[in-house]
Amino acid sequence: MRIVSLISSGTEILFALGLGDRVVAVSHECDYPADALTLPRVTRSWIDSSKPSGEIDQQVKHCLAAGQPLYAIDTEILCRLAPDLIVTQAQCDVCAVRLADVADLVRSRAELQSAQVLALNPQSLAEVLADIRRVGKAAGAADEATRLCALLNERIKRVAATTAHLPAAERPRVVCLEWISPLMAAGNWTPELIELAGGCSGLATSGRHTDYVGWNDIRAFDPEVLLVSPCGFDLARSRREAELLRGLLGFAELSAVRAGRAFVIDGNAYLNRSGPRLVESLELLAALIQPELFPAPVGELAEGRAWSRL
Repeated sequence: MRIVSLISSGTEILFALGLGDRVVAVSHECDYPADALTLPRVTRSWIDSSKPSGEIDQQVKHCLAAGQPLYAIDTEILCRLAPDLIVTQAQCDVCAVRLADVADLVRSRAELQSAQVLALNPQSLAEVLADIRRVGKAAGAADEATRLCALLNERIKRVAATTAHLPAAERPRVVCLEWISPLMAAGNWTPELIELAGGCSGLATSGRHTDYVGWNDIRAFDPEVLLVSPCGFDLARSRREAELLRGLLGFAELSAVRAGRAFVIDGNAYLNRSGPRLVESLELLAALIQPELFPAPVGELAEGRAWSRL
C-alpha cells in the first residue's frame, strides 16, 4: 500500500503504527518523526508564517474572505505517486489542506480514482484514539492500532487515577492560549487534557473549536497556571510570541505570573497535534499543573526542550 499524509498528526499516527515504509509523501508541515523529513512534500502554504502572529491572522482572514485556499496541493507529484490511501483532515481549514480540495482533486484525476481518502476530525482525546484505529484499519494495521491505543490508554488512566481524588480547591485555574494576536483560548481536546492533569480549565470548552478570548476575561478568571502554546510554532518561536503578553495591562498581576507558573509550550510538537503525542502532552501538563503529584519532565519533555518558563 502506498500512503500519502496531508496532515502532520496523520503522519505521526502512521509512523507510530510502524507504517513509515509505506508513506510515500507528506505535507509541508510534517516534521516528526525525523524519517518524515526525508519524504517528498505535496503541499505548500500561501501564508507567510514568518510574520508576527497578528499579521498571520490578517493574512488568513483576507484569504478566507476572498474564498481563497490557504494551502496548495502539488497535483503532479501526488498523481505521479498514485497513492492507495490519502490521510487528510476535516477539522480546520486554517490548519491544513481543505478536505473539499482533496476530494475535488481525487475526483478530477484518473491517477487518483482508486485512492481512498480518510479524513481525520477529532474533537476529544477519545476521538484521537478512534482515529488511530481508523487509520490502522484503512492501512491494514488494525492489530497494531489496537495495541497502540491500549498502551496510550494505560498512560492516560495512570494520570487520571492520580488526579481523580483532587478536590476543587486543589485544582488550579488554568488558561491555555493557542494564539497571541488576537488572543485565542485553546479548545478541542486541550480543556480535557487540563482537567485530566488536575487543573480547572477556563475560558474554553472541551470538544469545541478554539475561539477568541478577551484579555479582560483572562484577567477576571485570573489563572493560577498560564500556558502559552501558539498553534504551529516551535518552542523558540513561541517564546518570542509570548513576550507580547508582558505589554498587556495587568499581566504582571496575574496569579500565575506572580507565582512563577506561566509556561511556554512547544505546541507544534505537543498540544496542537491530534496524534499519539497528545498523551505525552497530558503527562507534561500533569507535571506543570500538579508538580507535587508528578515528577519533573525529562528527556524530550524536559524544560528547555518541550517547554520553558515565561
